[in-house]
Amino acid sequence: MKRTELDRNKVEASKQKILAAALKVAASPGGWSKLTRESVAREAECADALISRYFGTMVTFRRTILRAAIKGRIPSIIAQGLAAGDTYAKKADADLKTEALQYLAK
Repeated sequence: MKRTELDRNKVEASKQKILAAALKVAASPGGWSKLTRESVAREAECADALISRYFGTMVTFRRTILRAAIKGRIPSIIAQGLAAGDTYAKKADADLKTEALQYLAK
């Protein structure tokens, strides 16, 4: 592998680690409202500036997290997004939204 390929692979692995940490933070009770660069950076064991570098603004980062939650079918995150009125959470399919709303009803 060329050096640039190695660098790209390392960046992609780092981004995936941060996204996994963000999903963990967001899935916890009240996690969506507590979601900050700092809370995710603590969980991912990285600098919060790295989150900005890879994901841009918090709006963009939250969209990325919700897309991953929809793809991964994580109702706790979708539920919190729906409760917050997030437009990306509203884009989840009907079955997932129903599951998320049942999660809220618990």
